[in-house]
Amino acid sequence: MADKRNIFLIGPMGAGKSTIGRQLSQQLNMEFYDSDQEIEKRTGADISWVFDLEGESGFRAREERIINELTKLNGIILATGGGSVISKLTRNRLSSRGLVIYLCTTIEKQLHRTQRDKKRPLLQVNVPAIDVLRSLSSERDPLYKEIADFTFRTDEHSAKIVAIKIINLLEKNN
Repeated sequence: MADKRNIFLIGPMGAGKSTIGRQLSQQLNMEFYDSDQEIEKRTGADISWVFDLEGESGFRAREERIINELTKLNGIILATGGGSVISKLTRNRLSSRGLVIYLCTTIEKQLHRTQRDKKRPLLQVNVPAIDVLRSLSSERDPLYKEIADFTFRTDEHSAKIVAIKIINLLEKNN
């Protein structure tokens, strides 16, 4: 990419934002950040602990601050947390500071990809995971679509193939 503008990956948990972000980072030689990993690095604790201690609203405020800071950088790839789009301020910052790519997948694929992951606090409740994922999808999908410049399905291809498709699209539109 000649102009090295920011690329922001949005989408639900299990869509492959972090994995695809790392692939893009390697292939485009751009710095990669993951907002959840940044929160963990800065707090010295995992996301579940932050959720337990601060609640979802405290976590979201922390996430909003970190995404604001990261989106001010230039030439980065950022994988955002699935719920980051809940914040109107975050949506505005993402859409005004870079190219927003919505990585979408089926709920069945999300279930498969997240079933053994204990670091997802919204799935650590006494409600079937499929019900949680459906509820989150109905709430967040319109928000992802609202700010997405491009949308890619991630359920039928490897992260490497999706990254190549994204790069091809970027080169075509550059």
